[in-house]
Amino acid sequence: MDILQGFADISLWQLILVAGVALFASIVGGVTGYGSSALMPLVLVPLIGPEPVVPIVSISGLFNNVTRAYAFREFVDLKRGTIIMLAALPTCMIGAYTYTKLTSTGILIAIGAMLCLSVPLRRWVTHMKFQMSNGGLAAGSVLYGFLAGSTTGSGVILLSVLMASGLVGAYVVATDALVSIGVAVSKLLIFGVSGAMTPQVIAFGLLIGLVALPGAFLAKAFVEKLPVHVHTGILDGIVVLGGATMIFGAFRH
Repeated sequence: MDILQGFADISLWQLILVAGVALFASIVGGVTGYGSSALMPLVLVPLIGPEPVVPIVSISGLFNNVTRAYAFREFVDLKRGTIIMLAALPTCMIGAYTYTKLTSTGILIAIGAMLCLSVPLRRWVTHMKFQMSNGGLAAGSVLYGFLAGSTTGSGVILLSVLMASGLVGAYVVATDALVSIGVAVSKLLIFGVSGAMTPQVIAFGLLIGLVALPGAFLAKAFVEKLPVHVHTGILDGIVVLGGATMIFGAFRH
């Protein structure tokens, strides 16, 4: 399999754009724990269509989250991370299989809806200040797993259940990264069996993943200094606008 074939019909400037967004998304995700997988579809869908997006983000997310988990390793909550993975990985694999059966229109609607809903959901959960028991954490993780397998932008649900279980700050970012590694591996297993791992998917996944590697360490350097609420607000606007654009595009197919 010639991975370079995956960049056929893609110009150098388009590749630079993808790489730039990947680095930016990695830094934002490392600072806020939110946004890495939500931003990449906004640049990938116009370039290569919706079908390869979730497999690509799964590959790049593996790189990104391994780096983030290492950078924030002292903050990982192994107990909560294990509870979430045990509950989420089976439904994640079901969600990934469901994704492989969707049409391009269905994929656009699914990704767009998830992006649009992610912002009010995150704000609502933060406002309500839920406190989850371990049983509630597992129950919320079942839903998260299915959505994580079948779309992008569902990381906001993971962040919400982590915060509702009592984690804050760097502990949320670190444990989110650990769980996301397990989710990415389970999705890639399904995508590999189903034939979704095309040269294009692998090429873009590796490009985005490798470019994003420094992002976690840059984020850790900034995490104490940047006004998180400012760039989180900007990110929210971008995510909602991008999601709405994808839904609009689906109905124009």
